[in-house]
Amino acid sequence: MVHLSPGLRASEPYPFEELDRRKAAALAEGRPVVDFGVGDPREETPEFIRGALKDAIGPISSYPRAAGLPELRAAIVSWVERRFGTTLDPDAHILPTLGTKEPIFSLAQSLLDPEGGKHLVTVTSPGYTIPERGARFAGGDVARLSLTETDGFLPDLHAVDASTWGRTAALWLNYPNNPTGATAPLEFLRAAADHCRSHDVLLASDEAYSELWFDGEPPASALQVGDLTNVLVFHTLSKRSSMTGYRSGFVAGDPGMIAAMRAHRPSTGVTPQEFVQRASVAAWSDEAHVDETRAVYARKRKVFLDLFASHGIRVAGSVATFYLWVAVPGDISSLDWSLLLLDAADAIVAPGSFFGPEGEGYVRMAMVPTIEECERAAEALDGVLRSHL
Repeated sequence: MVHLSPGLRASEPYPFEELDRRKAAALAEGRPVVDFGVGDPREETPEFIRGALKDAIGPISSYPRAAGLPELRAAIVSWVERRFGTTLDPDAHILPTLGTKEPIFSLAQSLLDPEGGKHLVTVTSPGYTIPERGARFAGGDVARLSLTETDGFLPDLHAVDASTWGRTAALWLNYPNNPTGATAPLEFLRAAADHCRSHDVLLASDEAYSELWFDGEPPASALQVGDLTNVLVFHTLSKRSSMTGYRSGFVAGDPGMIAAMRAHRPSTGVTPQEFVQRASVAAWSDEAHVDETRAVYARKRKVFLDLFASHGIRVAGSVATFYLWVAVPGDISSLDWSLLLLDAADAIVAPGSFFGPEGEGYVRMAMVPTIEECERAAEALDGVLRSHL
């Protein structure tokens, strides 16, 4: 057998692969499964974005440059200024990326320095598992900060001792949060950035869901903290513009870190194809389609918020993103409740335990099926809840 690296040998199966297997088995039985498990939007990519993609496909293709097209960096800078009121330099602060999953996973490879005493990555839990997986693959250690409903799903940064901060290379935050749907106030993000700078830690802020919000003011961004030293922010078009398959995002922040990443990127070649970049220019330059997408998700959310309220089931967090973080009723594990809903209602939801042990007691529902599928699933779930509560 080929000798594998310790990181690959230690890698656990991605939890959603099990959901995919169970979904495939149910579909093979001819069941009308509705999948709320994985957050892959089913909304159409707007026609004007698809048109920009088609128009950009020429007879000759070339390797995309690691820095990305100047037009794309300019469009991103304009969007950041409109959305967050922050002025960035397109050459110093911005790096287009092939989505955000890859740079989130690989960031630890650029930061960890065991000989220098920086071998730890701190993540929040429950949470998106890729930062932790990337850290472990790079040979690093991981510390988890718990997110609890009682604390508004915000981590207590002061609960970590100075020695641990001294070993930490990066602190990962994710707001609006996957899986809880919670948001973080700007004051918290500023305090986190100050805390990281004081301990020579990089604040890495995953903001993939910043444009999916439903009440009050739009969510804050770490791009608004002022001093971007030791701050990197990750954004993507996947959710904002229903472009998951396009794999188009960007990293913004600390000029020194951006320069280091740009110098490394030619070795890995992970920048979107130029025709995708030109479609991305169109996407970042328009807000009307985002408003329409947000309205669609709001309609789907209401279907289930009304359903759960009628049965006295608590929905925690869930003020942003297209996720609902739903408390499991009764004395049953999140996995068993998920399996029951699949068997009894043909609905796939993600057990909270998939996002870390702190997620036990909840399930995550991604509002990605069509509105018709949501309404059909809600009717089936209503029957299940009536018989089991």
